[in-house]
Amino acid sequence: MAENGRTGVRYLRLVSTPYTRGRSREYQVLHRLREEGWFCSRSAASHGPVDIFAGKNGKVLMVQVKSGKGRASKEEKEILKLWGKAFQAKVEIWRYRKGKPLEREVVFDHDG
Repeated sequence: MAENGRTGVRYLRLVSTPYTRGRSREYQVLHRLREEGWFCSRSAASHGPVDIFAGKNGKVLMVQVKSGKGRASKEEKEILKLWGKAFQAKVEIWRYRKGKPLEREVVFDHDG
């Protein structure tokens, strides 16, 4: 809690960290996928390769969410491909850039 010196009013200061910004984007992805009829879950604070797991009509989708200047390395993409093969899933990287539309990159697609 912080206090405004002039008015004496106390307020809660919200801190924006890379973690909170990333988490916010992950919640946006969950919302979007649920609107499209996917059942999905967030892998909270796992630091693993997959942020969102989703299923719909017998299909599995795994999403790694990136925002700002975050990028997936070649090694990270190879690991995502291995996850896609293991779960017979489609794996995508969703990138959110300030002022730009969502960019979706398919890293692996079990169905083709």
